[in-house]
Amino acid sequence: MVQTSQIHSNAKPLQGVRVLEFCQIAAGPFAGMLLADYGADVVKIEPPEGDAMRQWPPVKEGMSENFASLNRGKRSLSLNLKDPKDLARAQALILQADVVLENSRPGVMNRLGIGPDWALAQKPSLIYCSISAFGQTGPRGQEGGFDVTIQAASGVMSVTGEPDGAPVKCGVPIADFTAGLYAAFSISAMLTRVRAGGPGGQIDVPMFATSLAIAALQTSEYFGTGRDPKALGSAHPRNAPYQAYRAADDYFVIAAGNNKLWASVCEVVGLPALRADDRFATTTLRAQNQTALKGLLEEQFAKRNAADWVKAFQDAGVPCSPIQKYSQALQDPQAVHLQLVNDQQLPGHQTKTVGCPVWLSGQPVAVDTSVETLGQSNDQEQPWRSL
Repeated sequence: MVQTSQIHSNAKPLQGVRVLEFCQIAAGPFAGMLLADYGADVVKIEPPEGDAMRQWPPVKEGMSENFASLNRGKRSLSLNLKDPKDLARAQALILQADVVLENSRPGVMNRLGIGPDWALAQKPSLIYCSISAFGQTGPRGQEGGFDVTIQAASGVMSVTGEPDGAPVKCGVPIADFTAGLYAAFSISAMLTRVRAGGPGGQIDVPMFATSLAIAALQTSEYFGTGRDPKALGSAHPRNAPYQAYRAADDYFVIAAGNNKLWASVCEVVGLPALRADDRFATTTLRAQNQTALKGLLEEQFAKRNAADWVKAFQDAGVPCSPIQKYSQALQDPQAVHLQLVNDQQLPGHQTKTVGCPVWLSGQPVAVDTSVETLGQSNDQEQPWRSL
């Protein structure tokens, strides 16, 4: 690993860190991409048939845009880990790496001979991060899982969707990406210990647990009341008006989470008497009576189009928004200002991708948007940028 003193002050935070990624689909590749965005040197080991996401549409000129969105800035090695020669190469790369990232079922990497038991015995300073459905140990440790099954198991689906509606998952695969975020954060935290002269070790990231961990408001509601939180559609269990409302032509959202904003809502909709209604005197009471409140507000909202109401609430300082599609969100003036959309040259065609959303020292993090074809770096004796 490059010593801190060797890294220039304007270099990316993880410059000089070598990451070896044995991951497919989403959670692990997302974690690897986050590390690459911050400057880590990431080499992705794929099976001979490639990461399964390479086949996910849209596919243009042989390259999946889904795959590209999670694997930028990495080099690709195609290895058959059951072949002794390829396994030996993987072992050599592990001993050169600072971080190993994998998302196989527990035990698979040890059976191959490149698991944490072997790797940490050979190199105690190594950080070995394992992402799995339920963790490396425990009664469900050997179970597999995908985003939707983890959303179901962790409680997320129980609070998603309309009341009394069919179970639905969150439209964004939050179980996958939450696990990836926790993995990248934990690796970065462990790197500070290793850089200070401490040991490495294994990081165990269970998707089930990380999905429960981000549900702090829902679990604390259960702990505090003994009752399971319920699906409320776009509404909030403790705030109102705080949801999507129907206007004359479309839906829009307002979020008036305190009494000052509530007063502004009453003024904008032309119903000042609501401020004196005992049902709506406090935030808690408004939440308890939000069905009745929604009916009263939507009677007014039906008189004008959604864009008119959004403009009126914006002028009054009430947080609000139209329900934007991704085509609209990506062209939002704030997305433009934040420079979120980056050009991406893929093998055979040009596209775009969402870059790193974080700014450092007043500038967006510049990312390497290149994506290698399967095994593109196989012929390189050393796939690392530098040793």
